[in-house]
Amino acid sequence: MFEDTASPSTLQPQVGHEGHRLTLRFDATSIQSAMSLDDPTLLVLEYTRAMMRFLLINPAPQRLLMVGLGGGSLPKYCQRYLPDADITVVEINPAVIALRDTFHVPPDGPRFRVLCADGAAHLHALRHSDADASYDVILVDGFDLGGQPEALCTQNFYDACRAALRPDGVLVVNLDSDPIATEPLLARIEHAFDGPPDSLLTEGGSNRIALAAQPALLQRARAQARRRWQALPEVHRQTLSQLPAPARSEGWPILG
Repeated sequence: MFEDTASPSTLQPQVGHEGHRLTLRFDATSIQSAMSLDDPTLLVLEYTRAMMRFLLINPAPQRLLMVGLGGGSLPKYCQRYLPDADITVVEINPAVIALRDTFHVPPDGPRFRVLCADGAAHLHALRHSDADASYDVILVDGFDLGGQPEALCTQNFYDACRAALRPDGVLVVNLDSDPIATEPLLARIEHAFDGPPDSLLTEGGSNRIALAAQPALLQRARAQARRRWQALPEVHRQTLSQLPAPARSEGWPILG
């Protein structure tokens, strides 16, 4: 039994088997991550496939930063299918990191690493660092029992994300679908990027994925979406074409 006030760094994850899937939960009501036992790199949950739409803006990112490990769905997919990308994952909860072998998360290596750290603090530190910390893509997928941790929702956090990105970089955030909770966050992302993010509902309306970049970059990607989709490797086309038609048509041509 979890307390609503439990810190994201101390929540104890629960691993379960559901048919041919391995799941990670923090309570009995919601799945945080799911892995196919037949193909551990498959993106089982719809919202993870939606987050990969950044490929329509940058199909070959060189540096990715991910906030939130969970069962490692996105890191595993990117590590396998973006072979030239350098990937850093920041996860606040050591108990989640302790499950990396269970969920087939690759070991640390020259182009892949998992850091046990506070994602918000990590981004703020990058903002005030002299080191070259410019990323092509930042993926934010951090939740606790009450939804998104407050530290990952502030204007300062989204500004820090923007500062850590290259000029043509992309921020992708997994948000709750509740408009009362989400609308202020979309407004903060819009403020950080000088233009509204693209967003879509997934998982039967329980998640909203926000994708932010320079307005001209988003506009160009929408206009060229079909051509860009056709130029992607087959594995990425299969991933993006599995999004339901209503989600795929929110400002973008239906792909597939």
